[in-house]
Amino acid sequence: MTNPRGALLVGSVNYDDAETTMRTAAGILGPQLRRIPDGEVGIRFHWIMFQPDVLGQAEGIERVGAERVPFGAGLDARPLRIGDGVDAAAMVLPPLGYAAAALASYEVFCRLREEGAIAQGVRFQVSLPTPLAVISSFFSGEDRVAIEPVYTTAIRRELAEILAAIPHEDLAIQWDVASEMGIIERAAGYGKVMEAWWPGDPFDGLVQRLAALVDAVPADVEAGVHLCYGDAAEKHFFEPADAANLVRYANAVAATVDRPLTWLHLPVPIERDDDAYFAPLDALAVGESTELYLGLVHREDGPEGARRRIAAAAAHAPSFGVATECGIGRAPAGSTEGILRTHAEVAEGW
Repeated sequence: MTNPRGALLVGSVNYDDAETTMRTAAGILGPQLRRIPDGEVGIRFHWIMFQPDVLGQAEGIERVGAERVPFGAGLDARPLRIGDGVDAAAMVLPPLGYAAAALASYEVFCRLREEGAIAQGVRFQVSLPTPLAVISSFFSGEDRVAIEPVYTTAIRRELAEILAAIPHEDLAIQWDVASEMGIIERAAGYGKVMEAWWPGDPFDGLVQRLAALVDAVPADVEAGVHLCYGDAAEKHFFEPADAANLVRYANAVAATVDRPLTWLHLPVPIERDDDAYFAPLDALAVGESTELYLGLVHREDGPEGARRRIAAAAAHAPSFGVATECGIGRAPAGSTEGILRTHAEVAEGW
């Protein structure tokens, strides 16, 4: 059986602050981590659910519905629309919050590294959503077409601010890719999302957009892709039949980008320790230099379950590291350290 090498923390971690996240992760996983995130703390706890409150401040964008729709942490989950007669192309969106959070957490990262809590050579990982995730979640109809270039400009502005402020040798950027998988799988609620953008099969458009985001990361900064089926209530929004569509999409993106992917993360449902799920990995072709992480660590069955899935994956992926299927920010309170220790128990260091 393959003994996995290294671990990836996908992004969110269920601690209240960045220092606790980074100090704990580094303490438990140590040499298994090549990069470390801040845990997506604060208003990023619910991934992109804080974006409507940010975008709702923009002139020309309105909230749909008169009353707030609470979504934890004081967030308002009402969707958005472009106001009547508003020229979306002329909009300038406010700062989205990702750069400000990254810069604040990087200061903590540097302090912990100076103390020796984080090892030299470990990079600071920043996870960003694709524009499609925000647009498809909070806008509808033709508004999606109009706001797409505007929001894409805004998220790339956040990326540029991060790149300008954090030394490139310290930085790793991860693009979180969930809505795209929902569209590719024709999951419930996603089937008609793309009709206004691309009539017919949206696959090529999804490839081109993700490839452009990867290529926006300079070659001296690590760039990773986290393919995902969500984790609401620790459940996927769609359970894939196997890894075939994950492999198809990853291969197409890798063949389109101008720079190599540093790492690729693929989720593994907790029920899947069978050969059929992993067999499509035989066709994975993302480049020998790309680190592969399989999200086969699950809170519910710990090291024993992870080892079953590792054994099944090993027949089709000769080299990989371990991760959870999505972030663990919404895992039950008190379970985080156990999840981190499972990573440490089933994988070697780098």
